[in-house]
Amino acid sequence: MSQDKRLLLIVNPNSGTVAKSRLLPSITSNLDHFRLKYDLVFTREAGHGHTLARQAVSEGYYGVLACGGDGTVNEIGSAVAGSSTALGIIPCGSGNGLARHLGIPVDVEESIRILAEDHLIDADYATGNNTPFFCTCGMGFDAAVSQRAAGEKKRGLAMYLRNAATEFVNYSPNDYIIECNGQELTQHAFIVAVCNASQYGNNAFIAPQASITDGMLDVMVVRSRNVFEHAIVGMDMLTGMIGKNTMVDSFRTNHLKITRSEAGPVHFDGDSREMQAEITIDCHPGAVKIFTTRQEQNFRPIVTPFQMLVRDVGLEIKHLFE
Repeated sequence: MSQDKRLLLIVNPNSGTVAKSRLLPSITSNLDHFRLKYDLVFTREAGHGHTLARQAVSEGYYGVLACGGDGTVNEIGSAVAGSSTALGIIPCGSGNGLARHLGIPVDVEESIRILAEDHLIDADYATGNNTPFFCTCGMGFDAAVSQRAAGEKKRGLAMYLRNAATEFVNYSPNDYIIECNGQELTQHAFIVAVCNASQYGNNAFIAPQASITDGMLDVMVVRSRNVFEHAIVGMDMLTGMIGKNTMVDSFRTNHLKITRSEAGPVHFDGDSREMQAEITIDCHPGAVKIFTTRQEQNFRPIVTPFQMLVRDVGLEIKHLFE
């Protein structure tokens, strides 16, 4: 990347499980190593990242770098969408779903190396009742877990699993009417997930074959059954085999309307919001430029999740010796 391309680094100091004061020296030294020209700002509250990124667009920055988790990426990505300013990701959150989908390692040096390559794609994003998301929008069990987790002070996989286990015991599925592609589906469902990307985060693949550049959304409907069968769906997410599960209905569309039996929580990239019973969801194709790896990510069940697990373990070992 040429030095005349200005970047704005936006750091969310509250995301993830590692204090940004520990990560920031590594981030800035790697940006300097790759001779990237950048300015640095910190978010102060929810929504501040969006405001800072909108200002960067108006000031003509080449790219805005989101240093945080999927919530930070969502704020910044939605701000640069529709402009010539690109979204860069330095994944430092607890799930890092979009980075993982794009093949961006959860590692400071490697993620900045990808930025320096200056390879951009024109990616899709979506909105549910005008609320943007880049990975997933979910209602049902996953939204209930996100709502419960929103009250936690600590972040991370352990916290999420604890809240998922607590919610799993008492959760009551909902009724849904899904209208798309000229058809109507009525279902008593455990989860209804609308996916622009393949995973929730932490390599939990809710829609393994989803693409962020095809102008389409993958809708995954997990029918309501019993506790044992729901647990199997969870295991299939980790192996990438959910598409083979007979409890799951899936289809693809660029527009849909979902009507629930009652209002309640909906999560957008893991952040929970209370919403009305009726939700209209649209895909916005090619609307945001994103820095990503030049290597195409082809998903293979079992193989790809295993490769990602090995890479994550290798990075953890690397960090122990840094």
